[in-house]
Amino acid sequence: MKKICFLLFVACAFISCEDTKTSTPTSDEVQKTEATKTTKKETKKKEKEIFITTENVLDYMIDYGKENPETRVRIVTDFGNIDIELYEETPYHRANFIMLTKRDYFAGTQFHRVVKDFVIQGGNSDGWNIAKKRRKIGKYLLPPDTKKGFKHDRGVISMPSGELDHVYKMASPFEFFIVQKKGGTHHLNKEYTAFGKVIAGMDVVDEIANQETDKGEWPKKNIMIKKVEILK
Repeated sequence: MKKICFLLFVACAFISCEDTKTSTPTSDEVQKTEATKTTKKETKKKEKEIFITTENVLDYMIDYGKENPETRVRIVTDFGNIDIELYEETPYHRANFIMLTKRDYFAGTQFHRVVKDFVIQGGNSDGWNIAKKRRKIGKYLLPPDTKKGFKHDRGVISMPSGELDHVYKMASPFEFFIVQKKGGTHHLNKEYTAFGKVIAGMDVVDEIANQETDKGEWPKKNIMIKKVEILK
């Protein structure tokens, strides 16, 4: 009888140990877990890179601006670097420029309009790749933000009018211009949104402004923007 009880005790103890034993994940289970993590990251990234429209642009830029507070960027060109500080007081335009920078929109665009003693304008190209980038990002315009007191002094970066400027004076979000003229271009103060200023590289701006152009103010030799990057 004692022997039977002992055997029963051993059996129960064995079963109890088996029940509480922690199993080791298989390689398939590990791969599934990693795949789930990757999918979540990709989903989060896609949520941030939503298609932007004129209807959702303000809400999008408000949220994006809160998550991406950077204010300094570097435009890398064939002639050298242009460092720019973006104004926090023009939040939609700052957030928009940072967003385009992080989505690598500007790489491969050009300074396509050059007017000596006036402005150099960039952010566009006649290449299909840039058009594809635009279509992927969205179709939208930015409202003007001209009441913050910023003037179009030399070195200021601003946005040109968009297609609806005859109605709302809204701005094309993909293009920008930098004032090169000494003394500024103050007749633009109430027409366009100044949203930053050059803090280094005005010699590069001057050199670009001195390049030969055709009658349409397009440089005869392409002036490429290699990339725009965030400065820490």
